[in-house]
Amino acid sequence: MKKKKHNSKATDATTVEESIRPYAIADKLRTLRLRRSMGLAQLAEHSGFSPAMLSRLENGRLVPTLPTLTRIALVFGVGLDYFFTDPRKRHVVAISRCNERKVFPSDPKSTSTSWSFESLDFRANERKLNGFLAHFHSLPEQKLTPHFHPGVELLYLIEGELEMTIGVEKFQLSAGDSVYFDSLQKHAYRSLVKTPCTAVVITTASST
Repeated sequence: MKKKKHNSKATDATTVEESIRPYAIADKLRTLRLRRSMGLAQLAEHSGFSPAMLSRLENGRLVPTLPTLTRIALVFGVGLDYFFTDPRKRHVVAISRCNERKVFPSDPKSTSTSWSFESLDFRANERKLNGFLAHFHSLPEQKLTPHFHPGVELLYLIEGELEMTIGVEKFQLSAGDSVYFDSLQKHAYRSLVKTPCTAVVITTASST
């Protein structure tokens, strides 16, 4: 009499799925995306994963690997521990060390982006605002791609000379200047100097 072969791969997959179920990773993935008012197609562009795969992850039909979660976490500026932390024990104090941060282009698919950024609060969970260190580049005006997002934005220019387009108006900022605006208006940034042009940028999820 032949013994039935034990399907160890299926058993391992079930064990992993049951182990991570309490962390509600699928719900956390969906929440991150919706908070940014981002569609699956847009997240696919930034992460490199297909919309179909992202949909399966958000619906719990696919168990994510650590590299997959890491890449998505980088898109949203959160730490990997965001997915494995009990919401009741979220960080109250979160320090982002300079040597831990990474610089990301505003548009990963473009070879000539007008700015790049570092997340200043990627270690904090359940953030009520987002802080960035932004680096602006000098580009011809015709190459600028205005964008918009929900909420409001506060920019403080640390160094350089920056031209901002907000709606149909243009503004020039020097080091020490700041600007606050409704970020649902289309806006774009352009450095007016070849030397570094850097600012601290704070955004919120919704306008008040």
